[in-house]
Amino acid sequence: MKVLVIGGTGNVGSRVATGLAGKGVKTVVLSRTAEKFRALPSGVEGLVADLGDPGSLARACEGMDGVFLLVAVNPNETRQGIAAVQAAKTAGVKKIVYLSVYMPEGSTHIPHFASKLPVENAVKDSGIVYTILRPNNFFQNDLRIKDALLAYGIYTLPLGQAGLNRVDIRDIADCAVNALTRPGFEGRTWPVHGPEALTGREIAKTYSRHLGRAVRYGGDDLDAWEAQVRNVMPERQVRDLRVMYKFFQDHGTVASVRDLEEQQKILGHTPRLFDDFVKEAVASWTLEVPRAA
Repeated sequence: MKVLVIGGTGNVGSRVATGLAGKGVKTVVLSRTAEKFRALPSGVEGLVADLGDPGSLARACEGMDGVFLLVAVNPNETRQGIAAVQAAKTAGVKKIVYLSVYMPEGSTHIPHFASKLPVENAVKDSGIVYTILRPNNFFQNDLRIKDALLAYGIYTLPLGQAGLNRVDIRDIADCAVNALTRPGFEGRTWPVHGPEALTGREIAKTYSRHLGRAVRYGGDDLDAWEAQVRNVMPERQVRDLRVMYKFFQDHGTVASVRDLEEQQKILGHTPRLFDDFVKEAVASWTLEVPRAA
């Protein structure tokens, strides 16, 4: 079996590539630049191609049995995703796994949620055997605010108090690898969740416990959050995330009991706990060597 991993140099895709290679699957990671191939795990091949170039996409898909498709959030996300599906169809790819996002009722007004719906439809209409994964908010998003946690003792992501069944990206990758290498998960959309509905305050308490000092939740004031990030994020991204956080605060993204029972089939093991993720993250931070002044 030979699988093309689109988005394989990022956090989720790299773990999908590693998982596939570990199962003996011939794995090829697509990137626009060969420079990123230096970090590929042993046994994984790199292939230069561009989601914005249909010709290079078509060549990349030739000879592939399966495709894992992850398109980074960007203004051209929908167009790039549909182009990748078309290239896979033209090349005769037998199976495609598309990484979308968990979309509870009423959430499709969030821009980077809505951008994935046409790609999902293209996957379903392609005639290729497919699996769509819809993961909840990632544990690993917290790694971006490490400095705020360590230097100021503040958890800055305004996730609210309604609760989110946040998920470890390693579990998402495990679901993708299983969907690509095992039968029984085809023709379905699978939500992927962590086992607990976490609030902003509960997350801050978890960091407090593992850091051994107080970490406070920064609160739900989206005006204050926007003021903090507007100089470090593109304006479009700030607007998008603000809509998402408002939905999180008003409604949460809480998994149903049925969702958790069903995902066990494709995940194949108990989902990882947020507490364990924080314990691992804090341990890795304390092992980092400080830079010289």
